[in-house]
Amino acid sequence: MLKDQDRIFLNLYGQDDWRLAGARRRGIWDNTKDLLARGREAIIDEVKKSDLRGRGGAGFPTGLKWSFMPKQSDGRPAYLVVNADESEPGTCKDREIMRFDPHILLEGCLVAGFAMGAVATYIYIRGEFYNEAVHLQAAIDEAYDAGLIGKNACDSGFDHDIYLHRGAGAYICGEESALIESLEGKKGMPRLKPPFPAAVGLYGCPTTVNNVESIAVTPTILRRGAGWFAALGRPKNTGTKLFCISGHVNKPCTVEEEMGIPLKELLERHCGGVRGGWDNLLAVIPGGSSVPVIPKSICDDVLMDFDSLRAVQSGLGTAAVIVMDKSTDIVEAISRLSHFYMHESCGQCTPCREGTGWMYRMMQRMVRGEAEVSEIDLLLDVSKQVEGHTICALGDAAAWPIQGLFRHFRPDVERRIRAYRDRQAGVTKAAE
Repeated sequence: MLKDQDRIFLNLYGQDDWRLAGARRRGIWDNTKDLLARGREAIIDEVKKSDLRGRGGAGFPTGLKWSFMPKQSDGRPAYLVVNADESEPGTCKDREIMRFDPHILLEGCLVAGFAMGAVATYIYIRGEFYNEAVHLQAAIDEAYDAGLIGKNACDSGFDHDIYLHRGAGAYICGEESALIESLEGKKGMPRLKPPFPAAVGLYGCPTTVNNVESIAVTPTILRRGAGWFAALGRPKNTGTKLFCISGHVNKPCTVEEEMGIPLKELLERHCGGVRGGWDNLLAVIPGGSSVPVIPKSICDDVLMDFDSLRAVQSGLGTAAVIVMDKSTDIVEAISRLSHFYMHESCGQCTPCREGTGWMYRMMQRMVRGEAEVSEIDLLLDVSKQVEGHTICALGDAAAWPIQGLFRHFRPDVERRIRAYRDRQAGVTKAAE
């Protein structure tokens, strides 16, 4: 269990003042000038040593990502873009940071922006996050007034501006290159790579896109040392993590915990356990709607980190834990996710544009039991034709929930199909 002295987010529940005065009481903006005085290379090295991995879903090493930015400018400005377009179903961690502790993000923007030589940060926030955007803009205004950002930020001699940009609620804009396209005023559609954003990103300039939580934790890592952060969790899965738990638990919540905490302990310690007791658990989606579901037999022992969940053919993703008890119609639940990905596909790639519709319509037939048992393998084949054949990962996100369903709950689907067939046969017999 994470000790209180190791917590990074000290106002996660809004019990303290979210404005600058409250942030300073919690140690935010404390000697930020000294952090910057360490120099770009030292900051990036410290983040690398901490083994911090991106908290937006992919889990790519953050320090390594920062190091891809050019060491010397070729005349083009560099940018940091913060992905605050938190649109993954079940995920509600970044909004808590922006709503109740916006200054921890802004300080992280300054430190990360300095480390990468960025002249400005653009925070791209989900359009529906109205209150979060209001708080974040108020915090930006406070930081400018206090000389913490802008010209000669924190008296460091470094100039760095922060801009807030509100999106329009498109899930696809959570993909980094689609987000950049949207920032530029175009349709939010992913770009082909290469070139990667570190070479050609926002406005054709070197750009790094990072998740809110990834950026927000970096000043604390620098203050307390990479060794402290790396000692939490497990090797290559270090530090603390915000877990947002929803669904059939007694007390849904967002909580900061140590990486690698057992899933069962996470649910029982912080959420009052599964509704109806642990034995009433059917399945859990451990990392937001795009990762494959895992059944209770795996949930009994699995650890909540990137590598442990990958080993059981799922993923940590955004650490949005969606709990389903035995009252859940698991086939209907996955079908609803299929509808979401069909609706949110940008339509650029044929496998995704056509495949997500195919998968949803086939899932609807599975829900009703109207399919043939042989169509399960057909649907799996369609999902494989979508997975890995699209410009961005939305195709994978649409395919994986379905693959997880049939990996663990195929007998349930087959029983439903046979029951429908038996009912139809009974109706026919009665009619005769």
